[in-house]
Amino acid sequence: MFAQILSTLLPVFLIAGCGALYGRFRSPDIRVLNTLNMELFVPLLVFAVLADQKAPLQDYADLALAGTVIVLGSGLLLWPLARVLKLDLRTFLPPMMFNNTGNMGIPLMVLAFGEKALPAAVVLFVVEMLLHFSVGLYVLNPKVPLWRLLRVPVVIASIAGLSVNLGGVPLPGWLLTSCDMLGQVSVPLMLFALGVRLLDVDFSAWRLGLLGAIACPASGLLLAWPMIHLLDLQGVQLATLWVFAALPPAVLNYILAEQFQQEPHKVAAMVLIGNLGSVAVMPIVLGLLFAAGYGG
Repeated sequence: MFAQILSTLLPVFLIAGCGALYGRFRSPDIRVLNTLNMELFVPLLVFAVLADQKAPLQDYADLALAGTVIVLGSGLLLWPLARVLKLDLRTFLPPMMFNNTGNMGIPLMVLAFGEKALPAAVVLFVVEMLLHFSVGLYVLNPKVPLWRLLRVPVVIASIAGLSVNLGGVPLPGWLLTSCDMLGQVSVPLMLFALGVRLLDVDFSAWRLGLLGAIACPASGLLLAWPMIHLLDLQGVQLATLWVFAALPPAVLNYILAEQFQQEPHKVAAMVLIGNLGSVAVMPIVLGLLFAAGYGG
């Protein structure tokens, strides 16, 4: 089992390590990579997976509901803690709610449970992204119009993919293959970009970062347990939900905090120390799942 955990996690951290190493000596403009990924490669991956008729999306409705409860429930669960510690809710809660499904979650789920986990991973990613660009933006700035959600490429790709799948629209194999091949570029690129971002760790707010590294996966896991039993999730959906619940904060939290000038240095500490903390959290979660027979 230890070898299985190692074979799952090593590619994730090695690719991220390559990003950190390259960024240390070359200082690439990671914004260009992230823009290309979020505007082209990730939307194509989302469209290809959602549009594929072999993955009936109605089978993932309960998983999407469970993911929604984990995202929104984490905010509600940690709201009293933020009030007691006198933390700014707009700074603390979004990183605790919106986790790193893109950069870490999708690659990790596929490595751990095989290609059969990709539709479930993408469904959870779409849920997280839709909530981040609606509820998350509202938390940061209630005056932001929600119609901006329709300008996000991932959202457009999600709507298109869902329409094709649920409408039973046949697409030529060459089109889906092309979208899938380009979309697969996003997986290692997300990990590489995460490694470059890790060079920007701001340890001046390390206490808040450490709190976030514990609170984010803890709140997710606490909420995952009742949802799995209430919705009777089984197999790969159960396994991917546990991994989703344990993921650290998304890098996007830092990008949005910077955009809205919402204490970005504190958000960066929570995001980056949280991702470093996943080195300790993920082996435990994967070990329990592999021991229960959920390996790929």
